[in-house]
Parts: sequence; structure tokens; C-alpha cells
Amino acid sequence: MMTMLTRRGTTAREAALDMLLRVEREGAYSNIELNRTLRSAGLSRTDAGLATELVYGTIQRRLTLDYWLARFVARGLDKLQPWVLSLLRMSLYQLVYLDRVPPHAAVGEAVKIAKKRGHPGVVSLVNGVLRSLAGCRDELTLPDDPDPARRLSLKHSFPEWMAARWIESYGEETADKIMAALNERPKTSIRVNRLRGGRRSVLERLKAEGYDAKLSLITQAGIVIRRGGNLADTDGYRDGEWTVQDEAAMLVAEACDPEPGMRVLDCCAAPGGKSTHLAELMGDVGVVLANDIHPHKERLIVEQAQRLGLTSVRTSVCDAAELPRRVGAESMDIVLLDAPCSGFGVIRRKPEIRWTKKPEDIDEIAAVQHRLLAAASALVKPGGLLVYSTCTFEPRENEEQIAKFLASHSEFAPDCDWPQSILDGFLAAGIPEPSPETGSVTLLPHMAGTDGFFIARLRKRW
Repeated sequence: MMTMLTRRGTTAREAALDMLLRVEREGAYSNIELNRTLRSAGLSRTDAGLATELVYGTIQRRLTLDYWLARFVARGLDKLQPWVLSLLRMSLYQLVYLDRVPPHAAVGEAVKIAKKRGHPGVVSLVNGVLRSLAGCRDELTLPDDPDPARRLSLKHSFPEWMAARWIESYGEETADKIMAALNERPKTSIRVNRLRGGRRSVLERLKAEGYDAKLSLITQAGIVIRRGGNLADTDGYRDGEWTVQDEAAMLVAEACDPEPGMRVLDCCAAPGGKSTHLAELMGDVGVVLANDIHPHKERLIVEQAQRLGLTSVRTSVCDAAELPRRVGAESMDIVLLDAPCSGFGVIRRKPEIRWTKKPEDIDEIAAVQHRLLAAASALVKPGGLLVYSTCTFEPRENEEQIAKFLASHSEFAPDCDWPQSILDGFLAAGIPEPSPETGSVTLLPHMAGTDGFFIARLRKRW
């Protein structure tokens, strides 16, 4: 059955099912699909919250849900129509993981959807499978597999190859914590535009408006929102007082530590979050060149800068490898390469990444990163700074990438002289200090509740 466009009058569960099908069958991104569908469906705030929970949760727990479902679908899950399998997964997720949803509601709503979309045989299957599962929820356990990768894979619902890779890199205990953290609901945080007001005044305003908010420990611009509405749908956002951004992403521009009047390059800039943060830190004095390879994304950067009232941001469109020829070698005080990566650090926000990535993707991405690092390094003035960042904690793309670069670029050295404000925040949050070998920090998802991120500072000596 083809998926239908979600329209007004659709229930939360119908909207969630449509989104799940578009993510799985059409390769849609869950976060973008949620924003689009929730706008068109006209759901109440409560129903929008339920639909969001069902989409993220069902994608996150797919492997574990299929393990249990396979015991109750005699002919095998691969024989089910895609919409039926997604409906069963979504309903079982409610039965197992959502205490606030009564079992009869989860089963009853699934049967209603089955009656709308399928024939009587499908209705009977959905009803029978879910009633059986509802009657034995307490017996739905997981095997204590002696192989740690298989055990953690099934426990946290990650591909076994990912579990094995993270166990090899970080040990079983830390890998367990990483996967558990990536299944948690992502926090919301905002970056206060220092050119439009102070962080404490914004905090007090948010609290007065009913938000459960606190100052970030690890970034000087951040406020963490523990409970509240959509911060991008507010007057403060529209007026350029803040930007919605994860705390770890805020640290990237702060690690660059730019000064007013500098020439700064953001090589892979869209949608402009880090470029505009750099401009804010510079007091909007100097030049921030925001480059991206995709022409249609240039508009996103321009819109961000205009919303925030920034005039120092300039845009360009080209492959970052072409930048030395376009803007001139050794012409920048600071070059930021926020490189394309596997994205493991943002699986909380894009849970489908765990199912779409393959081991061979990492080697392909690492080759692109190596090429871009070489190009970016040619743009740095003697004495200038090269900052490399990714939203992943994969060593092949991070520490190993930097070590390989330094081995072939003797003019660069690791720079552990990070801004003291960042080091103080790391100490308060229990995050290790920068590595002297690579001038880098890896923020694992369980450390401070941020996205997983890697940031390295490299100083050009001559």
C-alpha cells in the first residue's frame, strides 16, 4: 500500500504510522518528516507529543521489537506488508515502553487503523498478535547472550556491528552507556545571541514564561530547556535573540575563540549555526566566510545571519577543496572544518542513522575528511588556528584522522590551549581535558547529555 499524505483529522497514531513508512521506505529523515507532518496534521500539543514519541521510539527500538514480534507472527515478519509490520512495531512499542498508554488503547487503536487500511485477514492478524503480546508483557525478556556485542545490540536495539565497534573502541561498560544515552529523549538547548542580550536575562524571561530552564555548564552561550514548547516557534527566536543548537555544537565556535576583526572561514557551513556563532563571538566585526557545497543551502545561511542581525557573514558555494584557489592560500586567521561524518553522535535526534549506515561508509567518509583537511589546512595563516570537528565519536573519523594529518603536516601541532571558560565547564561536567597528542576532546553522549562530538584545535607553526 502506498503511503498517503498526512492531513488534518488524522489521529496521532495514523500520523506516526505514515511517518514511519516514509522514513523506512522512502529514506525520509525522521526529524524533517516530523516537522513537516506535524504542521500539516493539525494535531493538538498532546497528540503531537505522542506521535513524536511513537516515531522516535519505534525507530530506536526496531531490532528489539522485531525480536519479540517474531515469536508471535507464525509466517515471519518478512512476509508482512510494510505498513502492517510498522503498525505492529509501533503498537508493541506502546505496550512495552509507554506506561501511560493502557494496553487496551494501544491494541484498540491499532485494530481501528487495520480496519481502515486492510482486509479482514489483516485485521484478525493485528488483533490476535497484539492481544497475545498484551497478555504476556511481563514475559517479554531478552536472552543473556555471552557475546557482549550481541547482548548489547539486542538490549539497546543497535546493529551488532555498531555494538562491536564501540566495544572495541571504548570497552563494554562505556559502550553500554553510550547506547543507553543515544536512546534517551534529546535535550533542547538554545544559544543566546550576545549582541541582542545577556544569557541570564533570557533565562529569567524563559522561566517567567513557564519554561523549565537552566544555564549550560559547558558553554558560555547556552541555556538548557528541560521542559517547554518549541523554542524555534517563539518571538525570541524570530527576533534573533537565540538559536536552537545543541551544547556540543556551541562548543565548536567557542573552541575557535575568534577575536573581532579576524578573517574566519567555516568550510562546510550550512545551515549556518556555527558561522553565525563565530560572528556573534567576534562582535560582528571582521569577516566570517561561510562556505557550503550545496547551492540551495546558501539561502539557509543567509536567513540565519539576517535573523540574528549579523552583517559580517559572507557566503560562498563550492567544494571546500577548491577554497585555497578561490580565497587564497594562508589567508585566514581561523579555519573551521566541521566535516561530513557518520553522524553517530546525533542518533538521538536521527534514530534511523543506526539502520542506514554500513561499516564501509566510515572508510568512505574518512577519505573525504582527509581530502578536506588537507585543503582547509592550506588556508590557515602561519600562527593561525585550524579547528576540526565532527558530530560522531568514531575514532576512525576523529583521533585517527588527526593523527594521520599531523604525521604528514609538520607545520601543524596540537593546541591544548583551549579557552579557560571551556576547560572550567569540562571540569564541572566531568569531561576529560583535551588530549595532548591531538589537541582534541571527544564528548560521548552519556557524559553531559549532549550530542556526541569531536573537536580538535591545531596551530600552524610556520
